[in-house]
Parts: sequence; structure tokens; C-alpha cells
Amino acid sequence: MKHPLRSRPVKKIALFVFLSALALPAHAAELTGTLKKIKDSNRIVLGVRDGGPPFSYIDNNQTYVGYTIDICSRIVDAIKKEVGAADLKVEMLPITSSTRIPLMTNGTIDLECGSTTNNPERQKQVTFTNAHFVTASRFASKKAQKIETIDDLKGKSVVSVAGSVNIVQINKLNTERKLGITVQTAKDTVEAFLLLETDRAAAFVMDDVQLSILIALSKDPAAYTISKEAFGPPEPYGIMLRRDDAPFKALVDRTTADLYRSPEIGAIYRKWFESPVPPKGINYRFPMPAELKRAFEHPTDSPDPAAYRN
Repeated sequence: MKHPLRSRPVKKIALFVFLSALALPAHAAELTGTLKKIKDSNRIVLGVRDGGPPFSYIDNNQTYVGYTIDICSRIVDAIKKEVGAADLKVEMLPITSSTRIPLMTNGTIDLECGSTTNNPERQKQVTFTNAHFVTASRFASKKAQKIETIDDLKGKSVVSVAGSVNIVQINKLNTERKLGITVQTAKDTVEAFLLLETDRAAAFVMDDVQLSILIALSKDPAAYTISKEAFGPPEPYGIMLRRDDAPFKALVDRTTADLYRSPEIGAIYRKWFESPVPPKGINYRFPMPAELKRAFEHPTDSPDPAAYRN
């Protein structure tokens, strides 16, 4: 027969062990996918642009900076806490429109921190966190050319960036409207704008915010205009992640949603779009679009343009 006084310490010890187990972080022994990869290697690799101001670019100190870099930095802080690695090494890997998806799917980069459009076609290969920007595809041209509408591009040479959504939109409208446009591709926005600047292309099709930025950086900003007519509906930018990695996506979604609902995102936006930006101190004077304000109030990773209309 058990002694009643001896059974109590055993029960207390068992209860203590049980409660202690519950108190342990669930992820401590259960990291999978990208989080496990990051923990095991003690590093995270960010896919970044070296010439995409103010989203992601290199400043005079050869440091990657920008609006999306700031957002990704908040995500990295959350990942450090999640995997318990305060000394986590953060690597920056330059990417282009053509390489960003392959480098994500093959595991080379863990977060893509630039200005990539979230759409259904890309969702077949990768996934995205909550939108950090909303834009529309338009074209820039020289005022002297007096090209005001998409139909005015008939028979002309038009440039955009290889691998971009804009190329798809140009080709679609070119076919539908039988415009006879000669479509040129450039490796990045800087090369594309150079073709416009040197009259090797009559127009440059790109997201309106990027066109505004490139014009502001040009030798003669007053020489250019941006079309009022858009090639399509509003388009969300999202930070790209690998597909089928629910724990990692949940962490990134939670982190971005908290940031976007906070006053901090307004300060980050004003820093890069409404204040002098390094290295030249240019203010792009691009107020936050109403669609983006709505996206921050109601964070969403939807690729559907309707989700961003007011």
C-alpha cells in the first residue's frame, strides 16, 4: 500500500515537468522549411536590387538601402526572435527581374525585397506577403513627342523591363488593338530609361511610381510626361516568399500586418517618397496613393486588383 505522504512530491514533480514543457516555445524543436534553413545556417539571404530607388538600391557607402529594405529589416528582426539567433547573418544578393523568381524557388534567396508585382501567374511559382505598395502601369515619353494615349503609340518603338508584368501588358494591348508596336526589352529600369532618353524608344512602359522616380533622377525632368491612361488596373507589390511554407509565411504576414497598421509605416513611407533621399537628396514628392492607404488599413496578400480599389 502506497504511503499517502510519499505520493504528493511525485505528483508535484510530474505536474512541474508537464507545465514546464508547456511553457517551452513550440517552435524550439519544430522549425521547418525556411525557418529551419535559416536557423541551421545562421544566415538569411535577401534578394535586393542595386538600382531600384527608393525601393532597393546601393547608396554612396555601397550599402543597400530603401523603402522595401526597411520593411524587410523589420521582418528579419522578427525572424531573429523566432529562431533564437540575435547574431543572425544577413546577406544581400543582387537580383534582376529575370532572376528573382528562379533564385527564390531554388532556395538561394529567402526574402525578395524590391518592387515585384503580386499577380496570379506568379502565385503559381511563389507566394507574397501583405502588399507594401500599389501602383498602375503607364508610359513615359518626351513632351515634345506629344504622345498622350496608348493608341498614340501605334507603329512606334516601346521599351520595358524583361520579365516584368509591363511587357505582358504591352504585348496584350498591342495584339488587341493591332497597334504594330515594336517592343524592346531592357535588363532593368535604368537601361530602359536610357533608351527613352536617347530616342531609341518613343515610350517607356513601367509602374507609374518608378517612372516618376526615374524622371526626377534624369538630367531634364521637365522634358518628360507620364500618361494618364493606364495599361491595366491597380497592381500590388509584395515581398516574395517560397510557396508551401506556411510557418514562415505566417510569421512574415503577422510582422508586416502589425507594421502596416502602425504609425511607423507612415514614417517609413515619408522618409523614402516625400523627403530628400540619398545619395543626391532628391525628393520624389510622391504622396501615398489612396489604394495603398487602404491596403495598410486592411493588410492583404491578394493578387486581385479589386482588393485595392477604394
